[in-house]
Amino acid sequence: MFYTRTVRSSYREEPCRAALSRVKGMPFAWSLNPYSGCAHRCSFCYVRAFEQRAERPSGSDYGSSVRVKTNIVELLGRELARRSWRGEEVAIGTATDPYQPAEGRYRLTRGCLEAFGAAANPFGLITRSPLVVRDLDLLSFAARRAEVSVTFSVPTLDEQVWRATEPGTAPPAQRLRALRRLVEAGIRSSVAMAPILPGLSDRPEQLAAVVGAAREAGASGIWAGFLRLAPGTREHFLETLARLWPELLPEYERLYAERAGPPPGRAAAVGAAVAELARAHPPPPLAHTILRPPRAPRQLSLEL
Repeated sequence: MFYTRTVRSSYREEPCRAALSRVKGMPFAWSLNPYSGCAHRCSFCYVRAFEQRAERPSGSDYGSSVRVKTNIVELLGRELARRSWRGEEVAIGTATDPYQPAEGRYRLTRGCLEAFGAAANPFGLITRSPLVVRDLDLLSFAARRAEVSVTFSVPTLDEQVWRATEPGTAPPAQRLRALRRLVEAGIRSSVAMAPILPGLSDRPEQLAAVVGAAREAGASGIWAGFLRLAPGTREHFLETLARLWPELLPEYERLYAERAGPPPGRAAAVGAAVAELARAHPPPPLAHTILRPPRAPRQLSLEL
């Protein structure tokens, strides 16, 4: 059994200049992150690279300092009310988990969901935390007014790999139970198997176990993403690997010798395997209806 060092998080209450951030090169155009820094401390987190460039804790001390954007709810309400705002979908939790432990105290994510619901603005959020079920009332209200989705990150069910690489997160089984509760309440929910770790979570039986459990919980969508090791993330992850799985270190150094991105052939093979498993395990029939906003009324033209 592997044990990881406990890191206490301190919270810095600081206002932000804007709630919504423009995003390029992604399937979504806007993102929102109520916190900066993350107490989940995942060893593979790509945000470590950003934190390193900003000269903030990014190594073993990552997650020790979490910025709380105290005014983000107020700013979001104003930004969504602007005449120039076009009502585009917003991704919540792209650079930090919106339901990390700080949310239990500060409730900023909940406040943002209230603002999105009031504005009937579409959004999707991604999390590793079952705390999201606390906000089922707001998710249900918003989903009746705009497109809403929740994605749970569940890269593996392997307890040893989970404990070693995601030390601050809830067990995968808890996340899947939370997903089931959301689906039963009518919230469109999916599973992101990301990141898949070479030699640790990419064996066929491991992939099949996650897909099967996700479908059993009611996940409507399942997708996989392979590990990326950008500078900042790379150093910490390889240190973790050398400490816990030294026999895999030479293989990782070979796979990522010339790139930060995943090895194309291996990543494609895993993606294809997960897609095939998802097709072979379709979502179970549901006894309830996914909540959706009403259709826009059709415009009729009359010829006189």
